[in-house]
Amino acid sequence: MKVLVTGARGQLGQDVVTIFQKAGHDVIACDRKELDITDLERSRKVVSTHGPKIIIHCAAYTAVDAAETDVDGAYLVNAVGSRNIALAAEDAQAKLVYISTDYVFDGKGEQSYHEYDNTDPQSIYGKSKRAGEILVQNLCSKWFIVRTSWAFGLYGNNFVKTMLRLGREKPLLQVVHDQTGSPTYTVHLARFLLDLAATEKYGVYHASNSGACTWYEFTEAIMEEARELLGWPITATLEPCTTDQFPRPAPRPANSVMEHLSIRTNGFEDLPHWREGLRQFLLAMRHDPDLYLQ
Repeated sequence: MKVLVTGARGQLGQDVVTIFQKAGHDVIACDRKELDITDLERSRKVVSTHGPKIIIHCAAYTAVDAAETDVDGAYLVNAVGSRNIALAAEDAQAKLVYISTDYVFDGKGEQSYHEYDNTDPQSIYGKSKRAGEILVQNLCSKWFIVRTSWAFGLYGNNFVKTMLRLGREKPLLQVVHDQTGSPTYTVHLARFLLDLAATEKYGVYHASNSGACTWYEFTEAIMEEARELLGWPITATLEPCTTDQFPRPAPRPANSVMEHLSIRTNGFEDLPHWREGLRQFLLAMRHDPDLYLQ
């Protein structure tokens, strides 16, 4: 089946391309150079030329803090760009998978958020991604909205790579211990997208690795696994701290744990535990860590 991937050179996009190709699909990998999603006519032309049956929309403005001052830029990509892809998908009668985020919730609840809880994004990034969700739902007839969280993979920058580097360079690391979420290995997410896109079980899905932890607990696990699996000299001492000690331009959700209600009720296999995702990530980069830690 022909599959078009936007943001194909991003952290998730590269794994999506690889996973779908290995499954035998004809993948059209589009990054900004091949497909400027902010250009409606260009989006329609590229999609109509290739005629995909599935579009995996990974392209996004993800600079959470920068979005607080670059409001137009965030909405241009996450809202207008997603509208353009939704219209192009509808023209082609293609299924559309829109990748969204835990930031569409306010993060103030004590329970895990399920797919049908009311959204209330607090940051410009979260608001722009929620705008993209609404546009996809209203303009496209075959849609999947997949919210994920705390993504990490081999390609691009992410929290795991940063901690691996700092753990070897710094004597002391202070890491936030009052924000809880579910780390997600992009390979596991891409495999779920492969299973999901093959169906007509349209709707909103929460797809993160199972289990939850704080950023501090995640960092502890990163260092433990790096020592055990890779034999790396991780020497930094960890110290928990609060969000207030490290103020950022964009508010972070204190609780971004998401319930996987739709995965269960639609008969899909849940994603593995986040610790298993971390181990698989470290093993994947074991043979050439310098390539992935640049």
